[in-house]
Amino acid sequence: MSALRASLPLTRGAPAALRGGARKQARCVARRSAPSPIVHTGNELVDWLQENGAKLEGVEVKTLEMESAGRPLDVVVAARPLAAGETAISIPEHMCVTLDRIFESEFVAELLTTDKLSELACLALYLMYEKKIKRKSFWYPYIKELDKQRARGPQAVESPLLWSEEELGSLLQGSPLLPAVRQRLAGIRKEYEALDTVWFMAGSLFNKYPFDLPTEAFTFDVFKQAFAAVQASIVHLQGVPIAKRFALVPLGPPLMAYSSTSKSMITFDPDSRSIRLVLADGVAPGSPVAAWCGPQPNSRLLLNYGIVDEHNPYDKLQFTFTLPSSDPLYQAKRAALNEAGLATQQTFDVSAAKPLAPQLLPWMRLALATSQQQLSAVSLAPEANPAAGSPHPDPALEAAALAALASYVAKRTAAYAHPLWRDLEIIADPASSPRQKVAARLTKIEKSILAAAAEALVGRGAPREPAALEAAQAAAAVAGLKMASLFDGGHCG
Repeated sequence: MSALRASLPLTRGAPAALRGGARKQARCVARRSAPSPIVHTGNELVDWLQENGAKLEGVEVKTLEMESAGRPLDVVVAARPLAAGETAISIPEHMCVTLDRIFESEFVAELLTTDKLSELACLALYLMYEKKIKRKSFWYPYIKELDKQRARGPQAVESPLLWSEEELGSLLQGSPLLPAVRQRLAGIRKEYEALDTVWFMAGSLFNKYPFDLPTEAFTFDVFKQAFAAVQASIVHLQGVPIAKRFALVPLGPPLMAYSSTSKSMITFDPDSRSIRLVLADGVAPGSPVAAWCGPQPNSRLLLNYGIVDEHNPYDKLQFTFTLPSSDPLYQAKRAALNEAGLATQQTFDVSAAKPLAPQLLPWMRLALATSQQQLSAVSLAPEANPAAGSPHPDPALEAAALAALASYVAKRTAAYAHPLWRDLEIIADPASSPRQKVAARLTKIEKSILAAAAEALVGRGAPREPAALEAAQAAAAVAGLKMASLFDGGHCG
């Protein structure tokens, strides 16, 4: 342990990349490149970045008064017309916070994040201690900006991690995001209780801070706020060592908008050793500069960044069903499923564009088969157009499969606090809070996906009316097709 600590010397007020030989190298590069004179903007964060080698000629930070947010929010916008292919920002590697900058050792970074703490927890802990030393911290301008944003994205909403339990229950009732938030909060609580591990394993890192152990210096609520702020700001870099893959990039999110449809990406450039945003499309002066957030559904965007993108092409719901092991044909069904690349607990992605996954109905038919003859007649080949395919040759099995799925969709829809039209009213109401609006946008999209699935099932012959649906379920029960057990042990996401 002493050898480990000896490998972690740090001096207050400067990142690791600017110490020793790295500082000399930086001076040599500066002499060769002969940068143009810095024009101070009056924005402390922008001026600090430019003084330390960032190239930000085409952008500026614009402060927008957000009455509903309770404070102003800063947004990165184009300072002039920006063309496709132009580099909007270029931030030197040493101006980004990554684990190898904190611990000066990729070995220690990997050690601490292997079955102990996540990268986000380590970054949050580091910034909390740096915040305590205020202007003595090299990162003070950046931390000050993160404090100002308070994990709010461009829609003026914090991650649901910071909502009250009452707000979570009322705004997200029925949404698969609700259990996801609670699960993430439980994980954050577990990490908070393990924070002292970092203190003891990397003691020399924290010797410069005249404060107590993490769990004594910070309450759980403070850590949760810092964790949410880091989560809302993190950039996932590709093609870099593990200790660099999660980076806090000044002028990145949350100041820079994340978009599901933007083709501009924040990437690491090995030649210039910088993190850059190269524009895929032009940006008009004064318009926000956006980066692609990756293929994430809206539930994850809201959980991580406090945003919902109504044009998100990656949005989806998940239907999960479990084949009960008590089924007399369980072994035969499992073998058939394995051969088709499916599982006895199977999750299907459903979207408004594809309301029925290609293998959803085939899986349900097989799950509900009650005889070897029925089982042999089921094909698990994906249906090219499951919303308009031809019916299965066994009418009773087909009716049971459709009724089971229709019942499942109806129960998912009924679990929400109010119908879709109420979401539309909340979104249009000027008196609605940002949290109410963003939650309504999410649940509106989820209910629209469920409605599309219900219509697709009706198009295949599923009953539309609840009474007819109950009659179909009763007929299936008489035939020995036990539908309810398929939902036991399943989950939705």
